[in-house]
Amino acid sequence: MTTGTIDCDIHPGVPDIAALLPYMNDFWRESFVHRGLDGFDMMSYPLNAPITCRPDWRIAGQRPGASLDALRNQALDAFGIGTAICNPLTGGQAAVSESMGAAICSAVNDWISQHWLDQEPRLRASIVVPAQAPLLAAEEIERCAPDLRFVQVLLPVACEMMLGRSYYWPIYEAAARHRLPIGIHAGSQYRYAPTSTGWPSHYVHDYIAQSQTFEDQLLSLISNGVFNKFPDLTFVLLESGVTWLPGFIWRAVKTWRGVRAEVPWVNRSPADIIRDNIRLTIQPFDAPDGQAVERIVAQIDADHMLLFASDYPHWQFEGDAITPPGLSDSLQQRIRVDNPLATYPRLKKVLK
Repeated sequence: MTTGTIDCDIHPGVPDIAALLPYMNDFWRESFVHRGLDGFDMMSYPLNAPITCRPDWRIAGQRPGASLDALRNQALDAFGIGTAICNPLTGGQAAVSESMGAAICSAVNDWISQHWLDQEPRLRASIVVPAQAPLLAAEEIERCAPDLRFVQVLLPVACEMMLGRSYYWPIYEAAARHRLPIGIHAGSQYRYAPTSTGWPSHYVHDYIAQSQTFEDQLLSLISNGVFNKFPDLTFVLLESGVTWLPGFIWRAVKTWRGVRAEVPWVNRSPADIIRDNIRLTIQPFDAPDGQAVERIVAQIDADHMLLFASDYPHWQFEGDAITPPGLSDSLQQRIRVDNPLATYPRLKKVLK
């Protein structure tokens, strides 16, 4: 089997609620219109923030990532991408109402299926689910799972509580049953401050602080025994950065050795659990030069963990420097093709 590069993180520009109304039932169509919410803009990134879209990828009058033709020209064809996974970042997961959030997520999944997956055979997608309602999220997984073009379940990194809590286990159970990885993407439901000491004053602080939240959630998944309950479940950290991981592994192992009597169900080293069950996309790879990249990869000591991603249309790299310097040809092959195929079982079925 041969295939081009597999891009594990692109972001279609999902329109506002008005565009999703045809994919909702009569109750929700009327509710959004009567409440005046049909013009609600679900853009997760600030529309005009520089990091939201590379300057040469912006199209006047369009939201970033909204054009399928632009995606083909600027990413799929430009970078030799054979398959790309769409990760829609929407307002459904931020809705306080469980039923409203479920309605938005369901509509987004149907919209992405018709307007992107049906139109471009190189595209796959994640199932967007309402993290605020795990039982409804599990129902949405069951509804979408028969379509093999959905290859992952998508959650924001900052939810209402720590992701290791059993409250979320219905989501994990449904995902594991269908052999779907859980993608955890940078982003928040904004129920609580994104830092441990309150709300930041600026967007730059909010964005950078996301890596701290990834560390918190990773430790929650390990210490609450998620991987004991679901040993074959893979979590993919999307847009988390990479360079924080070696120090995190070292400290997690060191502390676990000293206080593991408090979590006797964690019967393996956190380093082993992370290498077996955690994957990371390479954008943004926050290292300054090739030597630093080589050191980070050596310190992780698991070249099967890294997955290729362009993060299109977000601005993470210049020109065609889509992978960081310092990666050998063999590691490039693993990151671009082998690791994604091992992480997403459904890609093997569809790509044959």
